[in-house]
Amino acid sequence: MCGIAGSINFSLDIPRLTKDLYHRGPDEQTTFEENCVQFHHHRLSILDIAGGKQPMHFEHLTIIFNGEIYNHLEVRDKYGFNCITRSDTETILHAYALLGAKCLDDFDGMFAFAIYDRKKNELFLARDRAGKKPLYYFSDGRRFVFASELNALSNQLSLSVNDNAIQQYIRAGYFFRSTTPYIGVSELPAGSYAIVPLPGLEIKVTRWWDIHPFYLQESKDDFETALHKTDQLIHEAVKRRVNSSDLEVGSFLSGGIDSGLVTAIAKEYNPSLKTFTVSFEGDFDEAPLAKLVADRYKTSHTEIKLSFTPLINDIEHILANYGEPFFDSSVIPSFYVSKEAKKHLTVILNGDGGDEIFGGYRRYVPFAKYDFFHSAPFIRNSAALLYKFLPATHNKMSKYNYFYRLVDFARKKGVHVYFSSTLDIFDGFEKYLAGNDSVMGELNEEFADITSSSLSGLQKIMNLDFDNILAGNLLVKMDIATMAHSLEGRSPLLSKGLLEYIPSICDKYKIKGQQTKYLLRKLAEKYLPGELIHQPKRGFEIPLKKWVDNELKDIIASYILSPNAWCRNFVKPSFIEDLWHRKVKTGDEKRAKMLWTLFALEVWYKKCYLK
Repeated sequence: MCGIAGSINFSLDIPRLTKDLYHRGPDEQTTFEENCVQFHHHRLSILDIAGGKQPMHFEHLTIIFNGEIYNHLEVRDKYGFNCITRSDTETILHAYALLGAKCLDDFDGMFAFAIYDRKKNELFLARDRAGKKPLYYFSDGRRFVFASELNALSNQLSLSVNDNAIQQYIRAGYFFRSTTPYIGVSELPAGSYAIVPLPGLEIKVTRWWDIHPFYLQESKDDFETALHKTDQLIHEAVKRRVNSSDLEVGSFLSGGIDSGLVTAIAKEYNPSLKTFTVSFEGDFDEAPLAKLVADRYKTSHTEIKLSFTPLINDIEHILANYGEPFFDSSVIPSFYVSKEAKKHLTVILNGDGGDEIFGGYRRYVPFAKYDFFHSAPFIRNSAALLYKFLPATHNKMSKYNYFYRLVDFARKKGVHVYFSSTLDIFDGFEKYLAGNDSVMGELNEEFADITSSSLSGLQKIMNLDFDNILAGNLLVKMDIATMAHSLEGRSPLLSKGLLEYIPSICDKYKIKGQQTKYLLRKLAEKYLPGELIHQPKRGFEIPLKKWVDNELKDIIASYILSPNAWCRNFVKPSFIEDLWHRKVKTGDEKRAKMLWTLFALEVWYKKCYLK
């Protein structure tokens, strides 16, 4: 795991770059220059510590690489590569020399890398299937600059804000695919590669992997066969991610079945496995359930008792780490648990992707029964009429909240169905947002390929979640939270094998009646305490509405209630004031999410953009 950066026709400020990316690779920093190309690499040494130094060269190729290829030794055997190191970086070079971009199909891993090809006189950039490892780039036709983090890129260049992207963030809660908050800066989308020819710099981006075709496949496996294959695939994924390291590998425990399964299987390959969870007072405390797994498998367990006393001093730093406005408030426990875990080890497993792949969200249940993306007018009109009479919901875990949200998105059309059924931030209050119609029009066109496809309603929303919330929010959250502490996070449930098999199995293996994640729960019966198996979804969550009204109330107010607050260019000031003073009819959870979204935007603007 590393931090990478590079440029064409642009001289990098290396001292500044080293400061910005040091946390991603504190073990070694190296610069390579040739002609108009410059590479800079920050290394976090995990695999082949002695032989895996970068930039690495082979024949006419030079690479800088961030990530891990867990099956790289299998790839070597498959093609008979004669390598001189044990490093997966060298495997990539040999595979690219032989196969070009097609080499990506063989890799099971998380990666973002750049290869300078002297023979073709071009730069090749690539990202993994799910988008675990980030890669951002700037181009103005004369200069090309890329980096692992937006802060590193913005500190090299004089950039301007992309107002349309900010409007999108406020409406959706994340940045869509290649969009960033800066004009001229793009994120290389997950499952994509880019070719940048020298000297023309005419960037061509190609999507080399897409989960959509795997949803279009229809597996004929019966339930027992699917259960057995899934068990094998998870074992293979966990084993690769435990063994592909010269350092000790531990595991996060969130109290749910995803991280519980990963931990249970990891214990088979690491008898001295260390596990970590967070503990704090209130309804969201997951520590007791996590301890059941730790006790069953006799892991070396650390319960991190979070005190939010320092949060008031840390919150601006935590949010500014992301280099973009970042909505997801679970960055807070993610940051603290990563900080604590780093005191004990450098590599950690997690259960990321389990909900999006296996069907773990409560909102998937109605979509398993009906395609709300193509609701009949009668359904929409009836839901709209009922919604008018429903009181607001204040408890997001209640059955009423579930019903209220269902009625809300059932009355809507197109992309509005998706945003209402998922993050649900400013839904219902769009008239107070700047540029909402144009933003939603663009997103509606992008979503149309999936929502108008032959997939079932469940497959559509799961496909959209994988492409959007997982890639644009959840994986970004964990990458920055872990790497801020030089900690590598590995996600077995996002392995190549699982990503290319689980989408094809039938819907009833994922949602059965009211039961989410049915197949994975049945598998969990083999490995986990019964108390966990039928618990509702859990994660590193926090009591956001309490924080907005108490611990963080003053700092949030100082940011968004100021007459000069930048967020007032995008949301009507009168609405912000009314929302703060509880004059807007909405639930406490939704109110907190809207205020938090604006606070995160304001922190980014002042700490990252104006700096």
